[in-house]
Amino acid sequence: MPFEPIQQEKLSHGVIKQVEELILRGILRPGERLPPERELSERMNVSRPSLREALGNLQERGLLVSKAGAGVFVADVLGSAFAPALVKLFSTHEQAVFDYISFRRDMEGLAAERAARLASDTDLKVINTIEKMEAAHQKRNPATEASLDADFHLSIIEASHNIIMLHMMRSMYELLREGVFYNRGIMFKQRTTRDMLLDQHRQINIALQARDPEAARAAVETHLSFVDEALLNHQKSEHNEVYAQKRFEHELGR
Repeated sequence: MPFEPIQQEKLSHGVIKQVEELILRGILRPGERLPPERELSERMNVSRPSLREALGNLQERGLLVSKAGAGVFVADVLGSAFAPALVKLFSTHEQAVFDYISFRRDMEGLAAERAARLASDTDLKVINTIEKMEAAHQKRNPATEASLDADFHLSIIEASHNIIMLHMMRSMYELLREGVFYNRGIMFKQRTTRDMLLDQHRQINIALQARDPEAARAAVETHLSFVDEALLNHQKSEHNEVYAQKRFEHELGR
């Protein structure tokens, strides 16, 4: 018979499963510090030896890392998504930028459609950061607005409740934050562009709050098509400036 006696699960196994789930669901993020041992054992209602056993297992498997004198942290599980050589290629080839935006348009359109159907009320509250974006929009330095932009898009992906998409897109956004694909500040240099981006985010949010899958997907696709065109125009402008400088220098030398 294919049955075996049921054994009570060790407490350490319960800790392992819970931490694994938190990492898998993207709640615990790479680089995030876990609470101190005493606090964590109290929160999880397990003994410190059981907790140490669980954390040791998770460290052996590369999900957590211990730093002397600093504590235990979630490992950089996103860091290996792309080989360093490929990341360098991304940063030196213009086509990678537009392929990246195209990929985002497809994936985030799908994520928005899923989020409109599957997001919880709490998910929608997290997504609804338009007031913060409007406040940041009034500042001369667009850095905060650019950061909120990235957080807004990631919150939609989180609300899609697809863990594969979540980790893949978080990895993609880390490269974006590091300027591998393009300098996000470019998108926020011109006031007119900033105004349009803010309005596009409003439209995405409205569709999601209304739980309208088709409108949410369309709003995301419209937004990223605009980003694609704006970056293309920026590249053309930069190329034109090179020749304008050459022409100017040539005229001075005549």
